[in-house]
Amino acid sequence: MGLTSNKVLALVVLLAVLLFIGTVWWWPRLARRTWWSVSGRVGLLLVTQVMLFASIGLSANQAFGFYASWADLLGRERGEGVVVDHNGAGGPGGGPLQVVDTEEVAVSGGGRLQTGGQIQKIDIVGGTTHIATPAYVYLPPEYFQPQYRTRTFPAVTVLTGYPGTAKALITALHFPQTENRLVRTGRSQPMILVMLRPAVAPPRDTECVDIPGGPQTESFFAKDLPDAVSAHYRVGRKPGSWGVIGDSTGGYCALKLAVHHPGVYAAGAGLSPYYKAPIDRTTGDLFRGDKALRNAADLRWYLKHKPAPDTSLLVTSSKVGESNYKATLGFIDLVKSKRLTRISSIILDSGGHNFNTWRREIPATLQWISGRLSDR
Repeated sequence: MGLTSNKVLALVVLLAVLLFIGTVWWWPRLARRTWWSVSGRVGLLLVTQVMLFASIGLSANQAFGFYASWADLLGRERGEGVVVDHNGAGGPGGGPLQVVDTEEVAVSGGGRLQTGGQIQKIDIVGGTTHIATPAYVYLPPEYFQPQYRTRTFPAVTVLTGYPGTAKALITALHFPQTENRLVRTGRSQPMILVMLRPAVAPPRDTECVDIPGGPQTESFFAKDLPDAVSAHYRVGRKPGSWGVIGDSTGGYCALKLAVHHPGVYAAGAGLSPYYKAPIDRTTGDLFRGDKALRNAADLRWYLKHKPAPDTSLLVTSSKVGESNYKATLGFIDLVKSKRLTRISSIILDSGGHNFNTWRREIPATLQWISGRLSDR
């Protein structure tokens, strides 16, 4: 049974309850001062607390999507990585994008493509970076309706935080369900959502940087991903057809992609973002002594020293509960001084760095980005 399985969670909770009852039941019999009784009391308390903490940990992981599997939790995930394709053929079927599975969208009428749309699980191999990663694509109901058969759609890259799981964008943050509801109520145009982790070379946190001698993750998101998706789906080809949204690490990546590549991403929204790539044990040495690369990864430095990009940005924070509040206000002031770059914000009175806060921001974010993208 997998780490995110409801059966695992139910089993651990049941064991915790049974151990608690057993501790109450057996405690009088273990009240003596013999070594056996003392050892029994210590053992019961220890095992009960382990099960209790395991229940809390599994519940938190299901709610926030920190780890997708036991291997991911233990740092042994090797299922994804950087693939070098020497013959240039791309994926196993000869193309850069392969659909490996499909599922319904959890909305009313989700069993019908023309009502609920569809979620497709895909594998992508970057044509220039040779980075291979899985992702999920949400196709809106209109994609399957006869009257839209020749229409192209705007696309939005949606990125998790780190470590994060792409599936959490569907099950916990409800991006497809929210977009479906917004379109039904006339608050958004139909859009294709491409949902994945920013860490496309796990377990390393690459911060969407083209690492010297390492994974070229910024190029993957700026070129390979849009190229592969546009070649497979009916996505608008003109500038202004793509946007990007992310939370936390994904939020930093979303802003950076829009700032560095305005010709690709006409709009970028960072939910609880930060504004400078960190260096820690999860990232390793991202820049290898390249000062220009380090400066470019600092969005405030970039906007101060480079020509203003013609793009639209959205940042979110909260007055109480988010550590990036002051930095976000400073970033807003900086962008407001630029002639071509447009800035919007969502500032909550309170809200932590968590899924509940981002779910409150996602409807307005999707509506905002919809108004800035073209379907042609």
